[in-house]
Amino acid sequence: MIDIKFLRENPDAVKENIKKKFQEHKLELVDQVIELDDKRRASQQEADDLRAKKNQISKQIGQLMAQGKKEEAEAVKAEVAALNARLTELEPIEKELADQVEQIMMKIPNIIDPSVPIGPDDSCNVEIQKYGEPVVPEFEIPYHTDIMERFNGIDMDAAGKVAGNGFYYLMGDIARLHSAVISYARDFMIDRGFTYCIPPFMIRSNVVTGVMSFEEMDAMMYKIEGEDLYLIGTSEHSMIGKFIDTVNEEASLPYTLTSYSPCFRKEKGAHGIEERGVYRIHQFEKQEMIVVCKPEESPKYYDVLWQNTVDLFRSLDIPVRTLECCSGDLADLKVKSCDVEAWSPRQQKYFEVGSCSNLGDAQARRLKIRVKGENGDKYFAHTLNNTVVAPPRMLIAFLENNLRADGSVAIPVALQPYMGGKTELTPVK
Repeated sequence: MIDIKFLRENPDAVKENIKKKFQEHKLELVDQVIELDDKRRASQQEADDLRAKKNQISKQIGQLMAQGKKEEAEAVKAEVAALNARLTELEPIEKELADQVEQIMMKIPNIIDPSVPIGPDDSCNVEIQKYGEPVVPEFEIPYHTDIMERFNGIDMDAAGKVAGNGFYYLMGDIARLHSAVISYARDFMIDRGFTYCIPPFMIRSNVVTGVMSFEEMDAMMYKIEGEDLYLIGTSEHSMIGKFIDTVNEEASLPYTLTSYSPCFRKEKGAHGIEERGVYRIHQFEKQEMIVVCKPEESPKYYDVLWQNTVDLFRSLDIPVRTLECCSGDLADLKVKSCDVEAWSPRQQKYFEVGSCSNLGDAQARRLKIRVKGENGDKYFAHTLNNTVVAPPRMLIAFLENNLRADGSVAIPVALQPYMGGKTELTPVK
């Protein structure tokens, strides 16, 4: 959510930003906000004037009574009562107008960084850099579930009977590999100075609307029936929510946290959810990283976050590339974002395994995450997030890039301690 003062003073800039995000249907929202905000401020000014007048004339009542001027005192009392009656009328009007302004402001996209490429969708995303040499082996790479089945490592049929499409059972060495990757990612981030955290896996609606847009919430979140609770789609949500309604000392920043959680997503409107495989599913586990920092430091931490993911994947012998997200591919709260994509030897192309985002002060403004500077002034923090690793999608990249011609899978040195010292996985089929 952008600053209402900025919108009030720069409506044309806000409209131009909406056009850059190819959301022309939202242009009218800017004028609606300005009109409602004018009414809200007029109502607030009238209420402030009435309160000031009430305070001024209320003092006269005691003085008049002391002077024996009872009739004049009663007249002043009547005037005060009339002022109170008008204030009573104005208060719900003020609140209704303020709520309307806030609801519309939440639909207006954040101002994107000038470096963001302009384009309507992800087809206009721009490759930044490749890391590692993508290899296509001479032998055929099977579909990822076929690789897993060679190790008796997956059962999607049973999961379909138990939970439906979009779920899975991981078994044996594949399940162990999944847990090993998560544990390795945890220690990788701790070694980089991040504080490890296991957050709540459910959050309240005010946190949900603080961290994402209404459209994202509808497409992603599962609601707990009868309660004001939602299952998290990523631990970023509860991690940023940890700082709701706080005033943080500037000297204590930045907060750099890495968190583990299961994630639950409806994947509403997603393609391929009915297909076999574990690329797009309703339930998975993830290691996440977030930063809460001073505004001037967020560009630096943006680079730190995506580099962490690149370095982790390269430590597991997986080629990756970074991709700058274009304006039309940015969620409304994001200032700037890039995807980390892993190489798929089977498909001979890259696919997304992580997404790094700088949200500026949008989440902080919604959640009231403030910072108190050395001079006592308060301002909104900047928030950032990035995926460290998200199995089982990461397992697809891992298995394809470490598969050998004989069907065995090499275990990189970095992961061997988490696999009981194993240097390879040997298929049972």
